[in-house]
Amino acid sequence: MKIALDAMGGDLAPKSTVEGAIAAANKFSDIQIILVGRSEEIKKYIKDPIPSNITIHHAEEVIKTEDEPVRAVRRKKDSSLVVAAQMVKNKEADAVITAGNTGAFMAAGLLVAGRIPGIERPALAPVLPTLGENSLLVLDVGANMDPKAEHLVQYTKMGKIYVEQVLGIKNPRIGLLNVGTEETKGNELMKSTYPLLKEMPINFVGNVEARDVPNGVCDVLITDGFSGNVLLKLTEGLAQSIFGVLKKEFTKNAITKFAALLLKPSLQNLKKQMDYTEIGGAPLLGVDGAFIKAHGSSDAKAIMNAIFQARLFLVNGVLEKIANAVECDK
Repeated sequence: MKIALDAMGGDLAPKSTVEGAIAAANKFSDIQIILVGRSEEIKKYIKDPIPSNITIHHAEEVIKTEDEPVRAVRRKKDSSLVVAAQMVKNKEADAVITAGNTGAFMAAGLLVAGRIPGIERPALAPVLPTLGENSLLVLDVGANMDPKAEHLVQYTKMGKIYVEQVLGIKNPRIGLLNVGTEETKGNELMKSTYPLLKEMPINFVGNVEARDVPNGVCDVLITDGFSGNVLLKLTEGLAQSIFGVLKKEFTKNAITKFAALLLKPSLQNLKKQMDYTEIGGAPLLGVDGAFIKAHGSSDAKAIMNAIFQARLFLVNGVLEKIANAVECDK
């Protein structure tokens, strides 16, 4: 299987993307990684001998963080992201990964690859850490700000397939993000979506309040792109703030430093549990290809895990299973 990696995308690229690709290539011999970007810059971070399952595909342009997404995708045809997406479209690669501009990533998925027939709106679906047994898939977090109830039904089907096939969670618990747990709570979208999910042959646990999300009360959380994006940003900011406060408190004096030393194993486990680099990336579900979005500040470890995630996506035939599920509804 071939994975096209946008080597120029991300705050730490191309160093992080190249190092992450090499780590992944050394671990799995069944993947072929194509580093897409400025070849001379990429080669600076490759020590001979280059792994046999890594190749470089030159692309001169780079879509920057500040670029307007749709305009950039349409005008920068030779950018590393667009070239990588086009490779998936042309069947020259099976998956594309980027840590670059999120808006451009979603635009490339729609404008270059297109939607799976029958899918009306794609969903960006990151996996968030929780304090429960399993991680949590949230969809959507920004691909569609004003969906309809039928779109959320499609999100549910895609999310269920993804967590079963990629995260290995059987019969996942599916919740609907809302302002209360009662069936009659919420705006018109949530009130109209609830009975549709209730009728589906899924493990629907009902409405879920935001305060309960970190406790792992469900495995798939369904919401609109606006609310999902707010939840995502709040979760990221809160995690950073908590670890910042802990670091400040544990370095105050000799006593707190000693306490930190005693608690170090527990703190390391907590950090690992809440670390986005352990997960790798968020799939754009609903587009006709395996599109994985890594965090903008991804280091080599995060890129490596994003590649692992893309591999699981392909090995388990997620794209085909989503397409079949949609076809059965016609």
